[in-house]
Amino acid sequence: MPLFGKKKDQEEPAKPLMILDDKKNSVELWPNKLTIRRHGLMNAINVGLVGDKDIYLTTITGIQVKKPGLTTGYIQFVVQGSQDSKSGVTGAVKDENTIVFTGKKNHKIAQDMKAKIEELLNQPVPSLAPPSSTADELAKLAALMDQGILTQEEFAEQKNLLLGGQK
Repeated sequence: MPLFGKKKDQEEPAKPLMILDDKKNSVELWPNKLTIRRHGLMNAINVGLVGDKDIYLTTITGIQVKKPGLTTGYIQFVVQGSQDSKSGVTGAVKDENTIVFTGKKNHKIAQDMKAKIEELLNQPVPSLAPPSSTADELAKLAALMDQGILTQEEFAEQKNLLLGGQK
């Protein structure tokens, strides 16, 4: 293992889960973040020379998808501490958290990306506490009884429940 590198099991997948790519803009969906990439002079004028931008999924508070029609469509990511643009496509072009796109195919990808992000955000959070054994729980109850926090009856009732008995 390299001295300053990531452990093998912590590396990002070799490729993103999804990509929405529309000429001068793209957004890549990774398991824990989005990467927005912009290219070209018009993006530099509208958004600035910001380079690639990562948005961690846990900071996303809203996602808006606009279907392309007479104008371009877009997918906008609202993050903690920001406000979504209320000025439609005009504002979306200048918003650093918005990707503008054309075509039905890209609209479908944007909708699928929104659904996948919502799925990832709604996954249960794994517990950081290690699971405790019945013996550990009994020891904790005994300590509470020794401290006078539980009575002998309360201890016996909780012990019975832990060992699979009925209340």
